[in-house]
Amino acid sequence: MAARVITHPTVFVVPGKRLRRKERKTIEMQKTGYVVRSVLLAGAMACAMLGTACAHHYYRVYDPYYSDYHVWNHDEVVYYERWANETHRDPHRDFRNLPKDEQKQYWDWRHGHGDHH
Repeated sequence: MAARVITHPTVFVVPGKRLRRKERKTIEMQKTGYVVRSVLLAGAMACAMLGTACAHHYYRVYDPYYSDYHVWNHDEVVYYERWANETHRDPHRDFRNLPKDEQKQYWDWRHGHGDHH
């Protein structure tokens, strides 16, 4: 029966052959390195996923027609989508990219519907 050679990135191991201390230490260090890198990579990926899932992208919008500010959060998005649907506009278009006359139409509508502060 031929001896089976197990290859490792830096050390060749033959079953039944006793490894020298330096070879054993090299293999142990490499295994530890793999584990540490895997744990760090998993942690980094988890943080990235949690960071994007919990991110709140709120900003303030100035309404020059009524001289007040609105916090553009989930509540304002609900009003904006309702206005966009009622006026047959794209509800996913960013408010900041609307022409000024459409923004004015939104603010006029908004101040006539619900809590506007």
